Amino acid sequence: MAGCTSITLGALILISCVTWVSATVYTVGDTSGWTSGVDYSTWTSGKTFAAGDSLVFNYASGAHTVTEVSSSDYDSCSASNAITSDSNGPTTIQLKTPGTHYYICAIPGHCSGGMKLAVAVGGSASGSPTTPSPPSTSTTPTPPTSTTTGTRYSGAGGLAPASAMAAVTGLVVLLF
Repeated sequence: MAGCTSITLGALILISCVTWVSATVYTVGDTSGWTSGVDYSTWTSGKTFAAGDSLVFNYASGAHTVTEVSSSDYDSCSASNAITSDSNGPTTIQLKTPGTHYYICAIPGHCSGGMKLAVAVGGSASGSPTTPSPPSTSTTPTPPTSTTTGTRYSGAGGLAPASAMAAVTGLVVLLF
């Protein structure tokens, strides 16, 4: 009986550790950044976005904006009912909720010239598709990263060492 309890406890600890260390940071437009002349619908193809992932928009402060808008405002390139907006590049947006999130550059002519991004966000780190819900974001500048497929980082920040310790503890419990 004690052996079954130890195995169950160890398995639960290991499973909880796995969920803490999954988040991807995507650099919008890769090395091109957030600028005119980039096909952002092509950029999103083949990528699976999940709640907890982040988008880094690289651009010079004042040159562009990252403005989150509704679907209809995205289609019409209107920033008059912006959900959030930032013009102090680079801008990092954490994808907190599942659904499709819409971003445009509100500088006149930029959105109609192609500076618009629609990102379908799944409900978990697995990237499984879910039904859309109202978007919610925050903007916090962070150092830029350049990747094509995204870079995995711990979603728990300082909890990553604790996760490793919990995993080791779980293995010890499983062995004894």
